[in-house]
Amino acid sequence: MRRALSLLALALAGCAVGPNYRAPKPAAPAQYGEAEAPSSAPAADLNGWWHAYNDPKLDRLVAIALADGLNVKLAATRIGEARAQERVARSQFFPQINASGGVTSERFSKNAGFSSIAQALGDGGASGGSTGGSGGGSSGGIALPGGFITTYAAGFDASWELDVFGGVRRQVEGARARIEAAVWNARDAQVSLVAEVVDDYMAMRLAQERETIARQEVDRQTRNLQIMGENAKVGLTPQGDIIRQRAQLAQAQASVGPIVAEGKAEMHAIAVLLGKTPDAMIVELSVPRPQLPAPPAVPPGLPSDLLRRRPDIRAAERNLAASTADIGVAVADLYPRFNLTSMAQLISTALGNLFTADSAQVMGAAQATFPILDFGRRTGTVTLRKAQADESYVQYQQTVLGAFRDVEDALIRIRTEQQRNVALKAGVVDAQRALQAVDARYRTGLVDLTSVLDAQQSVLSDRDQLAQSDAQLRRDLISLYKALGGGWDGMPAVDGPSAKPMTPDYSAPKHK
Repeated sequence: MRRALSLLALALAGCAVGPNYRAPKPAAPAQYGEAEAPSSAPAADLNGWWHAYNDPKLDRLVAIALADGLNVKLAATRIGEARAQERVARSQFFPQINASGGVTSERFSKNAGFSSIAQALGDGGASGGSTGGSGGGSSGGIALPGGFITTYAAGFDASWELDVFGGVRRQVEGARARIEAAVWNARDAQVSLVAEVVDDYMAMRLAQERETIARQEVDRQTRNLQIMGENAKVGLTPQGDIIRQRAQLAQAQASVGPIVAEGKAEMHAIAVLLGKTPDAMIVELSVPRPQLPAPPAVPPGLPSDLLRRRPDIRAAERNLAASTADIGVAVADLYPRFNLTSMAQLISTALGNLFTADSAQVMGAAQATFPILDFGRRTGTVTLRKAQADESYVQYQQTVLGAFRDVEDALIRIRTEQQRNVALKAGVVDAQRALQAVDARYRTGLVDLTSVLDAQQSVLSDRDQLAQSDAQLRRDLISLYKALGGGWDGMPAVDGPSAKPMTPDYSAPKHK
């Protein structure tokens, strides 16, 4: 009988209740709708994509952010939390063993009901010695009324709940999935951090370029005012033209301040992303840099590549796996629990003979607990875990669709901005030619100063719009890099798992 029970326990130990997880396979389009490349285009090489801007300063900022950025550090702490949770879950596979030791001293009442028995025993033991205390003694370990007895104990106790129905295995399974989710979230934090640093850097460089254009315009307007002042002295320039030129100069000077403030705000943002105080990078980033080159075009590759590249998709899939394992934990709670307990102690009324064989006391017990009535608590928990798994599945679907949308949005923005950029470049060339023509006619007296000022304002506006378009094109490319997964595999590891990332066998999840 005992052997049969042992075989039954071993057979049950091989199963785990609840659904076995199978990762979903979302439907991916054959190619991106906004992509100009054919569907056979190779996947984009995203490793170190920010190096395409050939800016050592930017490379240094990204390296500092990946090493010291608080967002990445926060994600790393969450990996540590998940690993600690996995250790807690895994510890339930093993017995819980405790060591204990103590001494107990008890004084017996003179007026208790058993005092006459103790007194008789005490009187019958002529050679009994007192263990201490006034008014009484003990014999054979029994204290006299009014006396006391001291007991010494040392030993171990152990308890072990058998994982017959796999509840602990499901807990460990879910905990490991959450570790992997935390790692993918950390990689997603890296992708987002790099994209934010580069984006803020481009915004700062745009502000610096716009500031340069604005200051050049102030210098040009100042020179014009000086020339007109000299001409007015000999009667060649009307006083009204000088007044209008002063107004134009004041407007150009007023445009500089907001642009400078915008650039400083971007410097503050970069410093915080690097884990520094907002003013820490002002001096270093205020040094003008050469004009940035246009980054190369990015082939988006196939939509199916996105499912493997995007860290947020991988994290959402791992969260779904963890939620599915939680169902098994709840289902296991519907089944009986089997506990083994044991205790081994040394107990004696004398410390001198405590560590002898005669002081040994051993106890062992086996217990089975069968759930009978809990008014729906356990079944309600199972229903709750299934609903949470369904929620995780929907969140996974949302993440996948959102990733496809991010790529499509970035592609259409890049294409339309490229078209706008070409038009703006042509507009700047035409505006400069028009200014030259109007200025020549003004010098010969064929037009008044108003025409010249209008032409100058047109050139300034077109140059400013072109600078913003150049920056917007770079920022749209940053959005595409981020939407495609951001090249996390080329970044420093964030305390990731020792095992290789899981490549799931996609199929629809089923909940029992």
